[in-house]
Amino acid sequence: MTVISSSPTPLATRFGDVDALQQALRGADYLADRAVCVALFVALRLGQPLLLEGEAGVGKTEVGKALASATGARLVRLQCHEGIDVNQALYDWDYQRQLLAIRRAENGGPAGAGAASADLFGREFLLRRPLLEALESSEPTILLIDEIDRADDEFEAFLLELLSDFQVTIPELGTITAETRPVVLLTSNRTRELHDALKRRCLYEWIDYPTRERETEIVRTRVPDAPEQVVARVCDAVARLREQDLYKLPGVGETVTWAQTLLALGPAPLEETLFAVLKVREDVERVRRERLLDGV
Repeated sequence: MTVISSSPTPLATRFGDVDALQQALRGADYLADRAVCVALFVALRLGQPLLLEGEAGVGKTEVGKALASATGARLVRLQCHEGIDVNQALYDWDYQRQLLAIRRAENGGPAGAGAASADLFGREFLLRRPLLEALESSEPTILLIDEIDRADDEFEAFLLELLSDFQVTIPELGTITAETRPVVLLTSNRTRELHDALKRRCLYEWIDYPTRERETEIVRTRVPDAPEQVVARVCDAVARLREQDLYKLPGVGETVTWAQTLLALGPAPLEETLFAVLKVREDVERVRRERLLDGV
């Protein structure tokens, strides 16, 4: 059984209830579903990481950005990728400065230049990466671990200590524990299943594509100059595309870009602007060949 220590984050007192949080996110131009706001509110109050899963483009990353904007908190983002390791995520050593220190010592350089072997792995030569930056931050911080599903099993295992105790161990320096607990958000496009050990350390929320009505509201907010006819046309077209078995369904970001494209071009056939919303050649060809947007 995994026991997660609970302690409110510094941002927990910013919102009296879920409605206040939802309104604050709206003020940052993020129209979140209530379910997302409930999960985020509890994550702030308990100080536990929140894992957000969903298809690419549904706005998972934007949750962290909007929360930072709404609260003025510092946003530290770690973009995961295949092969990411501790040196890229937590810390590394400034080897060039270490080499220069060694040369100064060999040439009779001044004492206290950090040249002693014991000092070569001290704070003076430490390069802090996003995870360490977030742990050692003295101000309210949001740590966004983006697309964790792109990392490998070894990196997932490394994160367990951080997510359980908000601490990490650096062999040369010892264990470093967060004095000010960051808000930790993880996102996953579910390109692979995450391990249970990681999930047990997090609260969890699935973010789906928005309803037709909510997506209309999002486009109105993000593209305020777009005529109502353009907004309705784009949202209707995206809704129809999401009913198809395409290789890559359009996300909310593509809907917004499509509206911006039509606003920039003026009246134009939707088939001429598929470059703004579809990112796979076969999808574009199928939509045109089968005339899937006729009548929109």
